[in-house]
Amino acid sequence: MNGQSIDKTMQFSIGDQAEREIRAILTEVYSALKEKGYNPINQIVGYILSEDPTYITTHNNARNLIRKVDRDTLLQYMVKYYLAN
Repeated sequence: MNGQSIDKTMQFSIGDQAEREIRAILTEVYSALKEKGYNPINQIVGYILSEDPTYITTHNNARNLIRKVDRDTLLQYMVKYYLAN
């Protein structure tokens, strides 16, 4: 190739991966709350405002999942997603 190398560097964004993980966690928590008969939006908002994990059911490990995400990060993600759509 005429002595020139072609740079085929792939870009990988950790931010994108983190957002996918947050989305997956929120989706799972939402589903678990809904399955148990709760209003998922009210429960998630209650958790974000108070950081009281009892707002989130233990069903399908939802409480442990939501606690993996920092509350401020969760709120930032949700606002970013809302404004982008």
